[in-house]
Amino acid sequence: MNTYILAIDQGTTSTRAIIFDHEMHIVGIAQRELMNYYPHPGWVEQNANDIWASCVGVIGEVMAKCNIADEQIAAIGITNQRETSLIWDKESGQPIHFAIVWQSRQSNTYIEDWKQKGKASWIQEKTGLILDPYFSASKIRYILDHVEGAQKRAEEGKLLFGTIDTWLVWKLTQGECHISDVSNASRTMLMNLKTLDYDEELLQFFHIPKCILPKIQDSSAYYAMATGIFKHPVPITSIIGDQQAALFGQTCFESGDVKNTYGTGCFLLMNTKDKIIQSSNGLLTSVGWRIQDEVNYVLEGSVFVAGAAIQWLRDGLKMIETSAETSSRAKETKSDGIYVVPAFTGLGTPYWCAEAKGAMFGLTRGTTQNQIIRATLESLAYQTNDVVMAMQKDSGISIHQLYVDGGASRNEFLMQFQADLLNVDVIRAMHSETTALGAALLAGLGIGYWKDKAEIKQLIAHEKNFHPSMDANKRSVAINGWKKAIHAVLAFHQDEV
Repeated sequence: MNTYILAIDQGTTSTRAIIFDHEMHIVGIAQRELMNYYPHPGWVEQNANDIWASCVGVIGEVMAKCNIADEQIAAIGITNQRETSLIWDKESGQPIHFAIVWQSRQSNTYIEDWKQKGKASWIQEKTGLILDPYFSASKIRYILDHVEGAQKRAEEGKLLFGTIDTWLVWKLTQGECHISDVSNASRTMLMNLKTLDYDEELLQFFHIPKCILPKIQDSSAYYAMATGIFKHPVPITSIIGDQQAALFGQTCFESGDVKNTYGTGCFLLMNTKDKIIQSSNGLLTSVGWRIQDEVNYVLEGSVFVAGAAIQWLRDGLKMIETSAETSSRAKETKSDGIYVVPAFTGLGTPYWCAEAKGAMFGLTRGTTQNQIIRATLESLAYQTNDVVMAMQKDSGISIHQLYVDGGASRNEFLMQFQADLLNVDVIRAMHSETTALGAALLAGLGIGYWKDKAEIKQLIAHEKNFHPSMDANKRSVAINGWKKAIHAVLAFHQDEV
C-alpha cells in the first residue's frame, strides 16, 4: 500500500492541506480562505475556531479528492503563520479572545512602554528580536490585560497560550499535547536563543506565567498521534514556522544559503548553522530548525510590501488587469530613472520606520504607465538587495546565489532584474509550495520516510536559473538612485514629525 505525507499549511489568509508522495510529487491540494477581522485601524484578528474548522475541512477534502485512507498517511507535518497568538481555556478548549494576528499593531502601547524602560537591547540580546508588536509577548500581555480575570486564571494554570501550530496540535490530539517547536518559540519574544528554553527573567518582566506556555520541541520528531479527526491515528512528526519551512523546502542546509519568498511582503532568511549572529543592521535572529539536537539559526529580513505593490497597480491605480502582464509591460520600456518606494505600511529591514509613506521619484510629463509598472517591480528587487547587503554585513558571508519562491518569483522580468542587481544567480524553485514542502520533508525525516538531508537534496529540483547580465557601472547608478529615493522618503517622514 502506498503511503503519503500530509502537510498542513496554515497561513494568514487561507489554510491548505497538501499530500506528497515519496518522490515529493504533489498528489492533491485543498484550500479554504480565512476571514480576518479589523476591529480598529491597524488591528488584525482571527477566530481560532474558524482556523481549526478550515483545517478539518481541507484535510477531509484533500483525502476524499485523492481517495486516500487514514492508514495511507505516514505522518503529518504542520507549518503555520508565526507570531499570531491566542489563549484558550484549558478545560473547555474555548479561546478567551480572538487570535491576535502577527500583522496587528494593537499591542503597540506595551512596546512603547518597554522601550521607555530601556529594555530594547536587553530583549534583543536574549531573543534576537527587535522590540515590535509583531511578536507574541505583547499580544499575550494584551489578552491577559483585556479579558476580565485572565491574569488570575493564567496564574492558576487554567489557561493555555499557543501560536497556531500549538493550537492545531492541541486540537488534533484532543487536548493531549500542548507543544510548539523551536522555530515558532523563537518568535514569541519569550525564548532565550542560547538555552532554547523560555527565559525566566523575560517571563518575570512581561508578567507571563510559565504554566500557560507550550513545551518546546524539535522541528522534526514524533510528538503524538492525531486522533481527533482520524479513525486510524496518524503520527504528527513536524512543526515549523512558515518562513523557516520555506528555507528547508529550498534545501538551504548550508551556512550562507539564502532564500527569498516573494509574497504579499518578502521574507529573506539566511542559514547561519550553529552561529547566533546578533544583527547591527536591522535584521532579526531566530531559530531555523532543530533536528535531533542539531540547531540551525537564521538571520531574517522583512520587506513589508512586495506583491502588495503589484496588487496596488491593479486595484488602486487600475494600470493592469492581472499581475501576470506586468512582466511583458515592464520589458517594453526603460525605467529612465523612475523609482517607486512602496512604503505603504512603513519600511521594514534595514530601516524599521513604521511611519514612512510611499513615494514616486523622477516623473516627467512623458512618464508612461509601463514605466511606473516597471519601477514598481524594480522596487521589490531594490528592497531585497537592501536586506541582502545587511545580511552580508552582519554575517561576514558573501552570498553567491539566491533561492526564490512565492507568487512574484514567477515574474521573469523581476527575477532577471534581481539577478542583475545582486550580481548573483537567482534560482527559482520547481515547487511553488516550498512552505508545505518543508513541513512535509521534516515530517518524513521524523519517521525515517527519507533517510537524511542528503537524500532530500537529491529529490528537490529547481526550475530555472537567472544569471546576472548588467554591467557594474549601470548597477551602481541604479542602486545609488534607489538610495536617494529611500533617503528622501525617510527625510519626508522626519519633516512630518
